[in-house]
Amino acid sequence: MGEAGAPSVVPAGASRGRRRRGLIALPLVLTGLIVHLTALTLRPAAAAEVTVAGRAIEVDGAPFAVRGAAGEGRLNLLKSLGATTVRSYGGDPGALLDAAQAAGLKVIVGLWVGQPRQGADYGDAAFVARQRDELQALVNKYKNHPALLMWGIGNEVEVDLADPAGVWPEIEKIASMVKGLDPDHPTMAVLAEIGGDKAAHLRQAAPSIDVLGINSYGDALFSVAERARGQGWTGPIVIAEMGALGQWQAATTPWGAPFEPSSTQKSIQFRRYLKALGDQQAGAVTFFWGQKQEVTPTFHSLFLPTGEWTEPLESMAESWGGTTPDGNHAPRIASLRLSADPSAPFASWGPEGGAVTLDALDPDGDPIEVRWTVMAESRARGIGGDPEALPKAYPEAISTAGPTGARIGGLAAGHYRLFVEVLDSRGAAATANLPFEIR
Repeated sequence: MGEAGAPSVVPAGASRGRRRRGLIALPLVLTGLIVHLTALTLRPAAAAEVTVAGRAIEVDGAPFAVRGAAGEGRLNLLKSLGATTVRSYGGDPGALLDAAQAAGLKVIVGLWVGQPRQGADYGDAAFVARQRDELQALVNKYKNHPALLMWGIGNEVEVDLADPAGVWPEIEKIASMVKGLDPDHPTMAVLAEIGGDKAAHLRQAAPSIDVLGINSYGDALFSVAERARGQGWTGPIVIAEMGALGQWQAATTPWGAPFEPSSTQKSIQFRRYLKALGDQQAGAVTFFWGQKQEVTPTFHSLFLPTGEWTEPLESMAESWGGTTPDGNHAPRIASLRLSADPSAPFASWGPEGGAVTLDALDPDGDPIEVRWTVMAESRARGIGGDPEALPKAYPEAISTAGPTGARIGGLAAGHYRLFVEVLDSRGAAATANLPFEIR
């Protein structure tokens, strides 16, 4: 309306010869039009019908590719990368659903199911009833939301159990309850990988689960969906968390500190893994869309604490047909190494400390800023992403620093990690770190 060539607002059947009468009626017509448009604006969008067809997920009858991230915030950026989906873990999803609807994304809404390793007792009838009541209320509240894609029933509920057989029946009961309340959206259970034939056990014990969700990292991603098929899973598969490397998979220093890939190395791996998952017809949800301390502040974080995005987002955009903000490229880190021994993967220095050399660039030619930080090595080795405290920082330990290196000294004996952040002033950054000890 209002564009060149748009029809005039004239009562049906009126001719140009009756223009005066049409003008008299115009206020009434416009009033009715405004009321009609207001009604359209206020009417809530209809919930999508999401179905499972063999290995595929369909939304309103059309194939739907699950591509996205686990986390929240900056959903317009996620959408611009070519994503379709965002995943949550638990809690009230209302704000996320609304934000996703505004951004044009669907949500895998996580229904948190208590983990026995954290004290959930499925022999306690009162706990079981209370948990089901809470989940039932959430499903009833949001089952008609237009951004809802599916329900994620728990996350790694079976972790750290010698025999997870006891949790499958409860997952089935919750999934069956959810399907009874909301037959228009599938249910997904999320496992921590599928060793020990977990996919087969879930399939047998929880037939109300429609979609298999798997948290998987590193080179296991090359075969994860095929391995699940080998256990008899015939429905859709979504890799509900994926990353370049899990700390449990990484090589370590003699004192047990995992080596973390640089953001550039992570991006290379993301490209390879996303292609492999596409070839296996598996959905892909990258981890973590946000920032969190887990071993380090950067091990799984796709953003810096100050908000800059890192190079794996480029891999997501390339794989999904999207783009990064303004087509920007993140800085690259070619190497962070010991000045005295470039091939050494870690440093073992005396009280005097030592020096490191940085080789970094920006592919767009943007000027870069380099920030250096020394932190104590984290002693936390949480399971399943349990919260960890940020280790203590030692700003006084950096005696000299610049765009090509830094010198470390003045620390007591102990285990530490040197971090570098390379920023391009356009919202992107690169990260790397190097573990070291002071003897």
